[in-house]
Amino acid sequence: MNKTHFRKLEHMYLIGPCNEYYAPTIEVMKGEAEIVIAVDKKFFHAAGAVNGSVYFKALDDSSFFAVSSLVEDFFVLTASYNIYLLRPVRSGTMTARGKVVSATATLFVAESVLTDSDGREIARGSGLFVKSKIPLSSSLGYCER
Repeated sequence: MNKTHFRKLEHMYLIGPCNEYYAPTIEVMKGEAEIVIAVDKKFFHAAGAVNGSVYFKALDDSSFFAVSSLVEDFFVLTASYNIYLLRPVRSGTMTARGKVVSATATLFVAESVLTDSDGREIARGSGLFVKSKIPLSSSLGYCER
């Protein structure tokens, strides 16, 4: 288990420009990752709950980094991702816990469950991920903080 690799992945995630908007936290472990996003009214759709795009982001990101924890040389890409939106959320935090469920040399399957502050499942997703030809490097933010 390479904890330095995990910390570099966390840094790479947090410096992504889109994350300035969502202000998530991340923890990467071997074959797993956890993303937490505080619910903010700026994420709401017209009916007063978090838009599904935020659900997707949390689920895909946690699955992506669960896979990335196992790949120390190249950037990973999401090839496809399916989500199920189960219930609305209007306050508190959303926590996505991703884990790798299948891995070969080039293809990975990961799943994630999204819960609200009370631990209720609000969404779930699964996806296929592949290694790209893009080397992990400091130019991607893959470095220690």
